[in-house]
Amino acid sequence: MYFIKGALSGGICCGVTHGALTPVDVVKTRIQLEPQVYNKGMVAGFRQIIAKEGAGALLTGFGPTALGYFVQGWFKFGGVELFKVQASKILGDESAWNNRVAIYLGAAAAAEFVADIFLCPLEATRIRLVSNPSFANGLADAFPKIIKQDGIIKGFYSGFGPILFKQIPYTMAKFAVQGIAAEQIYTAIGKKPQELSSNENLGVSLGSGVIAGVAAAIISHPADTLLSMVNKEGAGGNGSITSRLMNLARETGLARLCLNGLGPRCVMIGTLTAGQFVLFDSVMAATGATKFHFVDPSNPDH
Repeated sequence: MYFIKGALSGGICCGVTHGALTPVDVVKTRIQLEPQVYNKGMVAGFRQIIAKEGAGALLTGFGPTALGYFVQGWFKFGGVELFKVQASKILGDESAWNNRVAIYLGAAAAAEFVADIFLCPLEATRIRLVSNPSFANGLADAFPKIIKQDGIIKGFYSGFGPILFKQIPYTMAKFAVQGIAAEQIYTAIGKKPQELSSNENLGVSLGSGVIAGVAAAIISHPADTLLSMVNKEGAGGNGSITSRLMNLARETGLARLCLNGLGPRCVMIGTLTAGQFVLFDSVMAATGATKFHFVDPSNPDH
């Protein structure tokens, strides 16, 4: 039952945070896809889209975003909890504590791979809607159109390689950095989690989440840019997915892959990640679950 509660908490925290940040994601995606048009920063991007298409355009792709990331969060957070607990049982408390960073990284990578199988079609739909708002009137309309036009593999999984390349390093950094950052914050204030109130512990989750989000955003940004591009109709030519990605990488260049839309994405992912960890801990507490923590055998109260 613990893992179901963890999965539900993960689905809620990811669906809510990604859905709430849909406007930022729309601007970020436009900057990545049309840098010659949206080249004056995030605030100016908001103004350009509103002036040209109306405020409602900032919610383009809300349906696939909220649903896709609920499903992804279910498997990601639930999977990380599952793999962490199982690894700790197999290794024992002392070995698990000494290797907790490696466990964070391995658990995050495995959980993210499974989650991305379910996320990819919805992410492809979101990008199609954002890059071409006239394509369809939302998720239910876009899904059959994409299948009819491109088929399931090309239509929904052209970006599976980039989404793995983006999401797996992102999630590995997200969970490992957040765990380390939280430990450092507790050390810096000289307190243990059990010595703080629930609100103070949520403050630690918030601060460590921001740090983890910015680090994860920087690491995964080049693949995020490629993912946005490859899901745009006709991008990269008509060859295989690999050849299209190589064409797009050559055309774009390393600097633009790394920097286009990075500012908005750091804002988005930093805010989003912090919100996710706060919501996850809050929902877990509301379900009556006690969140798993690695235990230092030399200091069991850690």
